[in-house]
Amino acid sequence: MPVHGYDIASAVVLRMLDGEDGLGRRARGLGPGEPVPYGVQPVLVAPSTVYGITMVEAIVHGWPTGVVPKPWLVVVADAPARPAPAARYRLRALGGRLAGTAYLPYLPVLRSVEQAEDALADALVARAAARLRAQLEGM
Repeated sequence: MPVHGYDIASAVVLRMLDGEDGLGRRARGLGPGEPVPYGVQPVLVAPSTVYGITMVEAIVHGWPTGVVPKPWLVVVADAPARPAPAARYRLRALGGRLAGTAYLPYLPVLRSVEQAEDALADALVARAAARLRAQLEGM
């Protein structure tokens, strides 16, 4: 579930997590206030900005412990640089409240595509998708 609005990066991450195994949709986006379905691994998607990580912080602090599993966090780089120091600090501080954190590199093609499917045709995005699925599936 995107932490602050549904954008192309969130749409691409959702498609990345669907996989290529022919089993149909495995990932589903949730809207604001929608409950996490029973038996699923929640995944939060946020840009690497301070604002994005602050939104994650607010969600994670209100996360119902013991009721649903800890969420994974997918941080999508918004620029070809490291996150700002304040974002990195918050990410380290949240580490114990998350199942894990996965980082997607800056993917320039996201600036020029109309559909998430178009982005997945890019070789760089396809490699990032394979790494993301492997990390979240524990391979």
